[in-house]
Amino acid sequence: MNKIHLAVALGGMALAGIATVQTFPSLIPGLSPPGLPPSDPANRALVAQGRDLYATQCAQCHGARLEGEDPDWKRRKDNGLLYAPPHDVSGHTWHHPDGVLIAIMRDGGQVNAPPGFTSGMPAFGETLGDTKLGAILAFIKSTWPKDARARQAAISQGPGQ
Repeated sequence: MNKIHLAVALGGMALAGIATVQTFPSLIPGLSPPGLPPSDPANRALVAQGRDLYATQCAQCHGARLEGEDPDWKRRKDNGLLYAPPHDVSGHTWHHPDGVLIAIMRDGGQVNAPPGFTSGMPAFGETLGDTKLGAILAFIKSTWPKDARARQAAISQGPGQ
C-alpha cells in the first residue's frame, strides 16, 4: 500500500470513528451527549420534584427506597429478564455517566443494552421529557454518599474534562 492509499484509509477510519461518536455517544464511557437536562443533586427544588416523580413513575419497579425489585437483583426471572436494579449506592447506577442514565430512562433499556441482553426497562421520554428525567436523576443522586456522587460526577465529565 502506498502512502496515498494509507492516508486515505486512515482518514476514512478517523471520519468513521467521529461519526460513530457523534451518532452513538453513549457507546463511549464517560461521554455524554450535549444538552443534558439539569440533574444537580444539590438543587433542592429539582430534587423535590424528582422525589415526587420517582414515587409515581419508578418506585413500583425500583423500590420506594431505591432498593430495587429484589435483593438478588442480578439473577434472572423465569422470563429471562433481570430484576429492576436498586438505584441506591448498593446498585450500579452511580457507575454510569449522566448521558447513559438519561438515555436509558428516555429511550428504554433495550435501546441501550449490549448485544444479547434483554431489558425490561420501558421508555419514559415521551411521557416525562428530559427535564423531568433530569429531576428524577437529581433525586437519585441526592441519596448517594458524597464519595459515590463525586465518582459518578467524574465519570459523567469523561476523561480529560
